[in-house]
Amino acid sequence: MLASLARTCARARWLVVGAWLAAVVVLSVLAGAFAGPTSDDFALPDSESQRASDLLADAGFDARSGTQAQVVLSSADGIDRPEVRAAVADLADGIAADLPGAEVTSPFAPGGERQIAPGGEIAYLQVDLPQRDPADLADAADALGALRDGVDVPGLQVEVGLPMDEEGGGGPPAEVIGVLAAAVILLIAFGSLVAMALPLVIGVLGALCGVAAIELAAHGIDVPSFAGAAAGMIAIGVGIDYALLVVTRFRESLREGTPVVEAVALAQHTAGRSVLFAGTTVVIASLGLVLMGMELITGVAIGIAAAVLVTMLAAVTLLPALLGIVGPRLQRARARRGTDGSGAGAQRWARTVQRRPVVWVVASLVLLGVLAVPVLDLRLGFSDAGTMAEETSARKAYDLVAEGFGPGVNAPFVVAVSGPDASSVARDVADAVADDPGVASVGPPQVAEDGGTAVLQVVPTSAPRDEETTELVHRLRDDVVPDAVSGSGAEVAIGGAQPAAVDFADYTGERLPVFLGVVLALSFLLLTVVFRGLVVALKAVVVNVLSIAAAFGVLVAVFQWGWATDVLGIEGVGPIEAWVPMMLIAIVFGLSMDYEVFLLSRIREEYDRTGDNASAVATGLARTARVITAAAAIMVCVFGSFVLGSARELQLFGFGLAVAVLIDATVVRMVLVPAAMELLGRANWWLPRSLDRALPHLTVEGPVPPAPASVREPAAVG
Repeated sequence: MLASLARTCARARWLVVGAWLAAVVVLSVLAGAFAGPTSDDFALPDSESQRASDLLADAGFDARSGTQAQVVLSSADGIDRPEVRAAVADLADGIAADLPGAEVTSPFAPGGERQIAPGGEIAYLQVDLPQRDPADLADAADALGALRDGVDVPGLQVEVGLPMDEEGGGGPPAEVIGVLAAAVILLIAFGSLVAMALPLVIGVLGALCGVAAIELAAHGIDVPSFAGAAAGMIAIGVGIDYALLVVTRFRESLREGTPVVEAVALAQHTAGRSVLFAGTTVVIASLGLVLMGMELITGVAIGIAAAVLVTMLAAVTLLPALLGIVGPRLQRARARRGTDGSGAGAQRWARTVQRRPVVWVVASLVLLGVLAVPVLDLRLGFSDAGTMAEETSARKAYDLVAEGFGPGVNAPFVVAVSGPDASSVARDVADAVADDPGVASVGPPQVAEDGGTAVLQVVPTSAPRDEETTELVHRLRDDVVPDAVSGSGAEVAIGGAQPAAVDFADYTGERLPVFLGVVLALSFLLLTVVFRGLVVALKAVVVNVLSIAAAFGVLVAVFQWGWATDVLGIEGVGPIEAWVPMMLIAIVFGLSMDYEVFLLSRIREEYDRTGDNASAVATGLARTARVITAAAAIMVCVFGSFVLGSARELQLFGFGLAVAVLIDATVVRMVLVPAAMELLGRANWWLPRSLDRALPHLTVEGPVPPAPASVREPAAVG
């Protein structure tokens, strides 16, 4: 089917290219005009933090159920001066006027005395905002920034503790740098500007369509603000990767004298089927995350699945059309160079590994084990303003608050108390919570007009992203609060930004092993069906686990422990973003299947022809090493370029993908897999006859069907 589709696209090449260009333009225009709103809501419907928010909203504490922010003041001459008091009054009036529904507490108002730090040099206005979507929250941050800019008091520094759009980094976008690096690698690999351009076109057009589709889909599903960038990154990486595989096989066919259209058909029937198989696994694995029931992950998963699907369609329709256009030029360029691409260096490497397979297996396992050790300390959570760039106003506000009041003021908890005697119960809860060593202070209870609900503000002694803060949330919920309200009949729920993050991290952490098990089981089943071997499929599952564990270990060492952060330009350390591990497992699973299928298809092809396992492994590695290395280098550049961005979640996601691909394509595919297959010998392909008969036959690569005689190209003469 793919061969016939490829012939059709190659012959109707200009029509196909025109249709794709029209689709890109239409989707981009529609996305620009009708893009849906994004949502970075981490709340889980049945979590305790969500119950706290609902209780406060129902009782009329709308502002307390939303976002808490500070406008921070700092002056070496002291805060308590007439000109500063006047500026603070103007700020409070401006916030009330520009942000309807916000509650503003001035440090100079009754009850605001604790908002002035000891020493009198730092203070803050507490701004409680009702629940808002990300667009409104960004507008609120910009409004606070404008009010800050209007303050003109000599020696007074004013910072806003909410990220603002104006604080984006300068310079070219990270993905542009990645694409430029990929272009250099493609030029080295192909030695041709035309061949270099084809994968870039597929990757970029796939990313544009995918991102536009996500922006339009945001009208129907909750899509986080970083979903477009994450999906674009994946689409560019896999688009270039998939096109590289197809173009490489196309050029091999040209070298053997195959006519252009038939070379296109052969490339799609072989490498194109591998692309379709690998891309489908990425889409399925991504959509599997929808079953986890988390809106934030669902939006990212659907976005990535849509982007990969569009990119995969481009690789099997647009790429054949482009090859039909530029094929004759590639044919002439190949003839002038006269290269044979035999992979002699890779052949020698394969024989080197095969001569001492035990040594190489042990060495690679030890290396992967060492890299994986930090994963034992994996801690899920979310970053905060303390991990932002030091020049941003939100980071300056965070640091000033931590300096003057302690780090816990940057993320206070809210405790909602609901019951017949809410005021009395709230006082008991406040006394019990204040006695905990992890609590810096507890504010006085505020009681609703009907007396049925009260709210407390709790300030921890530790920073929001610290492990001690997570332990405090669990301790208060599991021990302190239940003991304090025992027998009262009151309902108490602890909420706020950090408890909500803890709820989300706990939820994902509990389901992560289940998701990994499902992914690995699916991998084992697919590889068994395709390659008709239980041992080779089991080996693939084991090395995938080791590869993922090693990538996570490096991720923990850098982003959680802080190793090499200065070299990589990463600001601050903290827990691993709670949504990242599941996304990494889904994407890395698909990408590793891509390399696994590409390598094992060639090995199995040679094994079926000769029956010699050692020769098949050496030949398969020799024929695929160059393209796997080039594809991995491109993905490392594209994914790694996001480390240059300013958003920590994308830095972490891109770095994790880059490390996973690097480990998988070097230590795993080039060392561990051939060495292990050499040791296992013919056992690689063992499959009980009964199971062989029961399993469906699914081949990734096979002989290309001939073109119908009526449309077959005339053979070259002479």
